[in-house]
Amino acid sequence: MTRSLLPVLPLLLTLAGCDIVQQQMGIEDPNAKAAKVEAEGKAVGGACRHSGRAIEDCYAIYHWLPKAPVFAGWQEMDAYMRTNKIEAVEPQLPPPAPPGTRRKAAEEPAANAKTEKPAEKKAEK
Repeated sequence: MTRSLLPVLPLLLTLAGCDIVQQQMGIEDPNAKAAKVEAEGKAVGGACRHSGRAIEDCYAIYHWLPKAPVFAGWQEMDAYMRTNKIEAVEPQLPPPAPPGTRRKAAEEPAANAKTEKPAEKKAEK
């Protein structure tokens, strides 16, 4: 009896570790990925509505997200804000850059600010 189970044991151990192996290799389950993208889209849509952005602006800023979950999140937040009489909050930061774009424009003002400070110190002395 134990001899017949011995060849099956490595197979069972290998199949039991498939999720761990897939995680280590970076392979993502399509259903889990779709659920993650949908949740992210709803969160982004809700945040866009709360910040007073139009849905079209939200689509343009977050063009890599599917429109349906973004709209669903925007709609849910709109209903919530109307029910609870919540005013939109003005965004304090510019919209984020899409993935894969360089941040050169964002780094330039910081670089200019660093170069101006030593000049100001010299003028004060």
